Amino acid sequence: MNKEVATLGAGCFWCVEAVFKDLKGVETVESGYMGGSKENPTYEEVCTGTTGHAEVAKIVFDSDQLNFETLLSIFFRTHDPTTLNRQGDDVGTQYRSAIFYHTPTQKEKAEAIIAQLNKEQAYPSPIVTEVTEVSHFYIAEDYHQDYLRNNPQNPYCQMVVQPKVDKFKKVFSDLLK
Repeated sequence: MNKEVATLGAGCFWCVEAVFKDLKGVETVESGYMGGSKENPTYEEVCTGTTGHAEVAKIVFDSDQLNFETLLSIFFRTHDPTTLNRQGDDVGTQYRSAIFYHTPTQKEKAEAIIAQLNKEQAYPSPIVTEVTEVSHFYIAEDYHQDYLRNNPQNPYCQMVVQPKVDKFKKVFSDLLK
């Protein structure tokens, strides 16, 4: 097994975690916070938008089964990378589109994919996803982990998370565990 880590922000971490959790080659997905200035932030603090953190998913995967480019392909097809600090009704810097790279190669690949998508005009507006060096990852509170599976009756899960996961599973069915 060739372990690699990707840390991605694409709005609410409940959605990001739920999308990537069932991919072949993914070992673990943890919801958390990255990119801010406050040590050990709480969910409530991050939600104020004053800590500078993004809600992220830290994905540990086997790069022999699933490469970083495929993760980014899924990332760019499961959220809107053209809206600054917003995903749907979730507004604030904590919901920004972000790739926190762990290696120079990840940075190069992310920047190349963004440039290609912009060149192809894959979206009606330019991509605003930030590509930033990984910083300290703060794992979110326990109740945020595996949120969809633990809270399927939550209205946000029913109206936002589950439809996104269902669409993902239809489009990427060949990559599921």
